[in-house]
Amino acid sequence: MRRRVRRVRGLTMTRPGTFRDRVGLGWRRELAAGILTHLDRIDVVEVIADDYFDALAAEVRALATLAVQVPLLLHGVGLGLASAAPVDEARLRRMARLCAAVHPERWSEHLAFVRAGGVEIGHLAAPPRTPETIEGAVRNVARARAVVGAPPLCENVATLIDPPGSTCDEATWLAAILEQSGAPLLLDLHNLHANARNFGYDPLAVIARLDLARVGAIHIAGGRLIAAPGRESEGDMRILDDHLHDVPDPVYELLTEVAARAPGPLTVILERDGRYPPMAELLAQLDAARGAIERGRHRQADPQGRRF
Repeated sequence: MRRRVRRVRGLTMTRPGTFRDRVGLGWRRELAAGILTHLDRIDVVEVIADDYFDALAAEVRALATLAVQVPLLLHGVGLGLASAAPVDEARLRRMARLCAAVHPERWSEHLAFVRAGGVEIGHLAAPPRTPETIEGAVRNVARARAVVGAPPLCENVATLIDPPGSTCDEATWLAAILEQSGAPLLLDLHNLHANARNFGYDPLAVIARLDLARVGAIHIAGGRLIAAPGRESEGDMRILDDHLHDVPDPVYELLTEVAARAPGPLTVILERDGRYPPMAELLAQLDAARGAIERGRHRQADPQGRRF
């Protein structure tokens, strides 16, 4: 099926409902040759936008050429949308310029805290979940929309420490930001799995509370168990979202649940940031994701088989 698209100030926006469920891979230089060799099995690629903010013109042109070959998403990692502090204007302008040069389908960022008072913490931290950070995130998303020309897909983040000072749970906080900002959701299922395991709640209950019509993309990844910071002697183990391991079964199960409930097509991206296995293994994980989606779609077509 041909994709119908429209231009939004540098972005090539696919119209909702005009494409099938898709599964793709995060673009990394170490994986480039394998991705280009297997575009028949990779529906979409996601590129870390910040890696190209100061790139040579030739590198940006190469990225634009890639966007012609395969549907491409740009993923930001440094804006810090979820903060009472204003979003970094210089980074926003760089994102806008990159979108104008590359014409991605969509762009995304994390609902995270990354800086204050000009100090970079070097980490995508979960901020306190309060009315103040909700209001700050909504303002920052509005500013991002104004500068870039389209709102970012907003991603939920993983955390090893439940943010101190929080007055609401993650689902309430996330839903409020999405509703008030009108932004789409980048639902990271490994982050959801990790937080649910780390803090003892049901990830299916979170999925049930989210408006899945807002899901613009999904991330899947893997992590590992580590001792909880400051509680090593107690044997408190928590999941670290390190993107260095294969996707675990609970994440595929969550993907099936989302596919069973989501009213629109899904775009699923496998993230891998190191310890790269052979491309055949990554392609097998993409096929496993397709299988998870198919099981969910079958359940959606057969309501008596649904869990919700």
